[in-house]
Amino acid sequence: MARPTKGADRIIAALDTEDAAAALALAGRLAGRVGLIKAGLELFCAAGPAGVAPLIAAGPVFLDLKLHDIPNTVAGATRAVCRTPPAMLTLHGAGGGAMIEAARRAAEDVAGDRRPILLAVTVLTSIDAATLAATGVAGDPVEQVLRLARLALSAGADGLVCSPREVARLRDALGAAPFLVVPGVRPLGSPAGDQARTATPAEAVAAGADWIVLGRPITAAADPVAAAEAIAASL
Repeated sequence: MARPTKGADRIIAALDTEDAAAALALAGRLAGRVGLIKAGLELFCAAGPAGVAPLIAAGPVFLDLKLHDIPNTVAGATRAVCRTPPAMLTLHGAGGGAMIEAARRAAEDVAGDRRPILLAVTVLTSIDAATLAATGVAGDPVEQVLRLARLALSAGADGLVCSPREVARLRDALGAAPFLVVPGVRPLGSPAGDQARTATPAEAVAAGADWIVLGRPITAAADPVAAAEAIAASL
């Protein structure tokens, strides 16, 4: 999948719902206004692969499962996902290099050139320094993001998921090659909700984000299409 260069193509609309029919209907309304549709754990757990498959057939899908288990299990899950490959698939960087290597091999074995972009999640955007410390990881979240980013890329990940606060540091440290997908993005004046490390869409892209993920600012808007168009115009 090519790196995006214009506003609408940079937007990933997060359809955080367990209703597969509603997700497909909203994806249809947003077609051409966003670059990808995000299907996450809520939809996947409720509807399974059969519920996600129509979305994948309709357009590019960012399948945000954050796979995190022993290498053999993650390889098996990746094989299953890649029978109907999405455009992107997430793994937890904290799963380690062997896990990411196993996922990469499995994706290539099943899907070949059609395999998804593999993205390593670094530190969730809901986590701040205090929360990270409570898990036993000392230091600033940026340090942990950089640590996991280097590990994941060396193991075969194509890119990273990080908060807007780390984008510029990752670009400085790792250059232009890794794909960067950035959640925790909120238009000016929007509530942060459960996100701890946020920025506006324009700030995230200016810092070096390739794609930005927006859920409630689009899906909870009175007019999701108009909301998506306004965000695209700001980029």
